Amino acid sequence: MSTSISRATMVALLASAAAATGVYAQSSHGSGHGSGHGDHKMDHSAFGMPGKASEASRTVEITMRDNYFEPEEIEISNGETIRFVIRNAGDLVHEFNIGDAAYHEEHGPMMQMLVDHGVLEADKINHDAAKHMQASMGHGMHSEANAVLLEPGQIGEIVWTFPDGGEIEIACNVPGHYDGGMVIEAPFKATH
Repeated sequence: MSTSISRATMVALLASAAAATGVYAQSSHGSGHGSGHGDHKMDHSAFGMPGKASEASRTVEITMRDNYFEPEEIEISNGETIRFVIRNAGDLVHEFNIGDAAYHEEHGPMMQMLVDHGVLEADKINHDAAKHMQASMGHGMHSEANAVLLEPGQIGEIVWTFPDGGEIEIACNVPGHYDGGMVIEAPFKATH
């Protein structure tokens, strides 16, 4: 199911989302590949760990649109390593973030902090604002292996090894996007 939200509505959602504390950012300068993010050191072991491309069982191509992912569901095997190639085909900045519902709930306020400080704009990442935030607050552009934040037209990659079962969600935590349904369900295949 896809939901169509106008650019003006998304800008309004970004501007009006509730303020909170924390920091999140990442860059995709030059190469067209976004890096991960997170000064916050959240424990993501419950939903996996970075993997090696040489150990990936498959490559899954993800397209991020305004305001949904294609595909909308990915089936995962216990312990599987997947190489994700993610393309932002939308008009807005989007995130591909592997976690669970609790992780995404904790991560959302960090994304809001970027909006509040002008780092994350509707259709771009303001790297000058990120540098200013780094200088004034000690937080700025950084990386985390379970996520990629991409401007329109950019491509990123994540290689991830999933745990043996659990509750996995892949989501965009740009303010308003998760609540708008930008979530990939990732059920584990039944094993016998």
